[in-house]
Amino acid sequence: MTWTVFATIVTLTTAVDLITKALAFNNLGMPGTNPGWPVIKNMLWYRTSLNEGALFGLGQGMGWFFISVSVAAFISILITVSWLRIRNDAILLVALACITGGILGNLYDRLGIPSLRWHAPFDRQGEPVFAVRDWIHFRLEGIIDWPIFNLADSFLVLGAGLLLLISFFPQPILSDSMSAKTPPQEPTNA
Repeated sequence: MTWTVFATIVTLTTAVDLITKALAFNNLGMPGTNPGWPVIKNMLWYRTSLNEGALFGLGQGMGWFFISVSVAAFISILITVSWLRIRNDAILLVALACITGGILGNLYDRLGIPSLRWHAPFDRQGEPVFAVRDWIHFRLEGIIDWPIFNLADSFLVLGAGLLLLISFFPQPILSDSMSAKTPPQEPTNA
């Protein structure tokens, strides 16, 4: 049951992210070719952007580093889900599945699978794009101009938030060899 729930959430989050990115880039084009669509006036726009870095655009041009970190995180989560057998902790399972979906959505882009080509700047025209496709822009004039992001980023933040939440309410982890129904053993006199 654990793997079914985990795989379902990972599949859904990854699919929703990739589908929305494809729709955004198909309708709005490459960054700079369309000013975007206002969704909520003076607050939320659909606008395309490409990010070769990580959170808030940090680490531009370090794509292979982020690919390596993503693959390592993905493998670590799979080991955690199988090794700890987190059947009794639904929130932890959902958190790890959301993080995995976010990792896979952005990893897909970093590997250049969408087959995008740079249209600008001039010296990069026609080169393959190995960058994350972003399309959600939140901005309040004079207050905040949040970096453009995507749903994979949202799933990563949701998963991290759930991990933070459960860190405040830790639950004991029982191994498979222990059962909650097994009474404690009485010491024997020999």
